[in-house]
Amino acid sequence: MDRLYSPGGCPWDRRQTHESLVPYLLEEAHELAEAIESGDREHMREELGDVLLQVLFHSRVAQEEDEPFSVGDVARDLADKLVRRHPHVFVPDGTERTADDVVAGWEDIKRTEKQRTSVLEGIPLAQGALARAQKVVSRATKAGVIPPAGEATGGTGTTPAGAAERYGAELLDVVRRAQADGVDAEQAMRAASRALEGRIREAETGA
Repeated sequence: MDRLYSPGGCPWDRRQTHESLVPYLLEEAHELAEAIESGDREHMREELGDVLLQVLFHSRVAQEEDEPFSVGDVARDLADKLVRRHPHVFVPDGTERTADDVVAGWEDIKRTEKQRTSVLEGIPLAQGALARAQKVVSRATKAGVIPPAGEATGGTGTTPAGAAERYGAELLDVVRRAQADGVDAEQAMRAASRALEGRIREAETGA
């Protein structure tokens, strides 16, 4: 990656910026998720490499900016974070902890580190609507501030705007139920879409 981005390397790579690379990062992350869910190990291995490439690419671009950092800096920051967020492993106190205890501790440490005042801070706006809704519901549920399910939104369904509100409320209730049942709504939707696509292909070929 260093050779590709350095003068005399690849003209296309040299032209890229953090902003221009964002679509590729999102695409590779989705392709990796698809490979994992399909159970294709070879494809998964390839897509992990493509995601790693994005990390290396962004880190190499950053080396030539006003506040430079390298992939080594990224790796060190990550290692330090993992140590801070896992005190029960790196500074054991002899207390037995469940996975739920660990998650709660992780969130407490993160909230303190980032000085967040709302459970909604840090949820990416670029996430898909379904995945973002599940993250919001999950965070709010853990904090005990989730509004009751089925709460009226004001949509009557008699106008396009009202119908949109009503469908939005219904979709949100589906996400709430999925969260309560321990189901990843985004993953479930992808699986249902793949099944539908399979049936459509069968119908197209007359299978």
